[in-house]
Amino acid sequence: MRKSISVKGLSHRHPVPNACRIGNMVFSGAVHGVSPTTHELPHEMADQSANVFANMLAIIEAAGGSAEDIIKVEIYLRDSRNRDAVNAEWIRMFPDPESRPARHVRPLPPDSPSLVQCEFIAVLEEVP
Repeated sequence: MRKSISVKGLSHRHPVPNACRIGNMVFSGAVHGVSPTTHELPHEMADQSANVFANMLAIIEAAGGSAEDIIKVEIYLRDSRNRDAVNAEWIRMFPDPESRPARHVRPLPPDSPSLVQCEFIAVLEEVP
């Protein structure tokens, strides 16, 4: 059975959940760098990156999982050369180099208000 995952403060402006879970699989939609409390998108890459990773964690936890369950992350960057802030958050969330998810970077459109976004796939250990 499919279950929509929505996190308060991170809801999409369209009728789309933050993620979807079927069995032990979780797939996110776009995870933005907005603050879940102010709903504002910071101007700085470091702040957006911190929010993206915090929002990703909130979504996977709402789905019943943890960062350990994430197996693939797609990072979207407006400027692919600007990865330092993303890498700092990546290491903070996934500190063990022997247990990190796969990752791929893709471009965001140049007119995007976001500097960084992500999507993820997770496999949870237990089926509800």
